[in-house]
Amino acid sequence: MKKITDNTEYLETEVKFLITDAGGLREKLISLGAVSGGNFFETNIRFDNKNKSLFKNKSLLRLRKDAKTTLTFKSRPPVKDNRFKIMRELEVEVGDFSIAGHILESLGFIKEQIYEKWRETFITGDTVFCIDKMPYGDFLEIEGQKEEIIKCSSLLGLDWEKRILLNYLELFDILKTSLGLPFSDVTFENFKNIRIDFSRYLNKVKAGRM
Repeated sequence: MKKITDNTEYLETEVKFLITDAGGLREKLISLGAVSGGNFFETNIRFDNKNKSLFKNKSLLRLRKDAKTTLTFKSRPPVKDNRFKIMRELEVEVGDFSIAGHILESLGFIKEQIYEKWRETFITGDTVFCIDKMPYGDFLEIEGQKEEIIKCSSLLGLDWEKRILLNYLELFDILKTSLGLPFSDVTFENFKNIRIDFSRYLNKVKAGRM
C-alpha cells in the first residue's frame, strides 16, 4: 500500500465501506479513471509476543503473501482523527514468506492468527482503492489524503455515515462474539458452511453511529 509521509511518520489514512455489488463498483472506479493493479489472493499471518502486548497496544505485526511477500508493523498515530482510520505503518518487502515466518518465530514471536482475502487494487493519482472479498463479506477500502477520500466516497455514491474505521480482524471479532464462532483464523475454509449477511452488523461498526 502507498503511504503518506507526515513529518517523520509513515501514516496510513483510510476508511472502509461494506459493499453489495463489487462488479458495479469496479465499473464506477474504472469510469473515474482508476487503473487496476490486479486481483490477488492474500494470506496474512498476525504475530505477537507471549504477553500479547502488540494486541493490547492496538499494534499489528503482519506477514503477508500475495504477488510478493511483505512484513508490516502498524501502531497508533500520535494524534487520533475520528473521521478516519489512521495508523503509523512501516512496511518492507522480503524475499521468502516461509523463511520470514521462521525468523519472526526465532525472535520469540508467535503465530496468533491467519486471515485471508481476495484483493483487487485500483489507483488514481495518490488515492488507492481496494475491493476486498473477505470470507464474511465484500468491502471497499479507500486510502489517501483525507479530502480526496471524502470526495471519492461521494463520487462513488457511498454513504459517508456508513464508513467503517475498524480493521478486518476487529470486524471478525464482532462476528465471532455474536455468532459464537469456534475458530480464530479468518479463512475461506472456516467460513465455507457459514452464511453471513454483514449488513446485519453494520450498525455496530459504522463510524456514523458514534
